[in-house]
Amino acid sequence: MKAFSITDIGERRRINQDYVFCSEVAVGMLPNLFIVADGMGGHNAGDYASRFCVEFFKQRIEESLIESPVASIEAALKETNDMLRSKAQEQIDLEGMGTTFVAATISDKVMYVTNVGDSRLYVVGKEIRQITEDHSLVEAMVKTGELDKSEARLHPNKNIITRAVGVNEDLEPDFFEVSLEDGDTVLICSDGLTNMLEDELIEQIVKENDDPAIAAETLVKHANQNGGKDNIAIIIIKV
Repeated sequence: MKAFSITDIGERRRINQDYVFCSEVAVGMLPNLFIVADGMGGHNAGDYASRFCVEFFKQRIEESLIESPVASIEAALKETNDMLRSKAQEQIDLEGMGTTFVAATISDKVMYVTNVGDSRLYVVGKEIRQITEDHSLVEAMVKTGELDKSEARLHPNKNIITRAVGVNEDLEPDFFEVSLEDGDTVLICSDGLTNMLEDELIEQIVKENDDPAIAAETLVKHANQNGGKDNIAIIIIKV
């Protein structure tokens, strides 16, 4: 396994509210750990939310004695949600903050994934597959047939998310178990990438660049060339 992570402020934003964690070695009982978080809130609140959640979650995983990856991740994420809500209640300038959150760990070619919000995890093998489902207004409209999938990426309300860490007392994360094959590439990213690039171009860049660092940097460059309207966070893992 070989992994690389990168964040970029983009071309339009003054603050980077994306935060990543990338460890190919064990974190607590987990054999590895990869996280992308995209914060939301006021001037400093989004930046604070993403950074705090990733660091607090990592700490809870380090301290956890739960052997099941899914149970360990679920417990740590619930504690993270509770703690972020407490922080928001303590400081008026952090009120209303929240963050998307995608976390993954890989054990014996099985990947365990959790997701809240509209940051994404893909597997690129023979084709590109989006594993996570966006918790967003436009995705809900696609599911009900109100909106065509091809129209969703350019919809004016595409940034409205329906779930985030820190927003509600009862957090509802999704969980996925994915079998991986030799040669697969895992991509975790914020919407600063997927709003700027079509999945087909993302797949092409990942397949053309075997080095995760070059692939990630190339994706960032193309996203910024296409407008760079948001912060960009990327983790690429070569299995």
